[in-house]
Amino acid sequence: MLLAGCDDRRAQGVPAEQANVPVNGAQAAAAPAASVPQGPERLVLAFGDSLYAGYGLARGQSFPDGLQTALRGAGINATVVNAGVSGDTTAAGRQRLAFSLDNLKRTPDLVVLGLGGNDVLRQIPPAITRENLKAMLDELKRRKIPVVLTGMMAPPNLGADYAGAFNRIFPELAEEYDAVLYPFVLNGVIGNPALMQADRVHPNAKGVQQMVTRIAPVVTERLQRLS
Repeated sequence: MLLAGCDDRRAQGVPAEQANVPVNGAQAAAAPAASVPQGPERLVLAFGDSLYAGYGLARGQSFPDGLQTALRGAGINATVVNAGVSGDTTAAGRQRLAFSLDNLKRTPDLVVLGLGGNDVLRQIPPAITRENLKAMLDELKRRKIPVVLTGMMAPPNLGADYAGAFNRIFPELAEEYDAVLYPFVLNGVIGNPALMQADRVHPNAKGVQQMVTRIAPVVTERLQRLS
């Protein structure tokens, strides 16, 4: 459950389908045919770390890619921008959030926010992680952008005090900021070798699809509630 930021590839502020670079010449599998999107165009910013950036995956296989396909398959006219950066802590995300938002073509309709894994990896004090996430949520609140928060959890081997303090961050902030919470971004994926890369830290393409299957309905429901 410790998440590593293993490279410096950056996929910041670009459409999901353009965000990833093929690894070892691998080619992305063909995406399934989607329903014709209907309704207003929705711009979604997927802002996170390597789990969003698509570390170790071929072009078109990242979580934002899959999320965009799922949303369009559900008939939502959505473009998902991949602003995932491998290795980012919440502090790094805090530093670049405003820049990422300012460089979009317009204010996004929704931000899917997923940071914290690298804080756990580095055993950054939970109070600092909370402060950084609060600052990002404050910025999004100031801009009146709704949020889906994909949470992280600390493993028990870091101790009950650390894990308890860290694991409270996401549900408590989601309640405070009226954000939609998906409690653990790797739920149903971490620990399953068939869904993980060889590093046992990052999901493979099948693992990403499992993430999408679980998280896309949450994002879909939130987008459908927009006025």
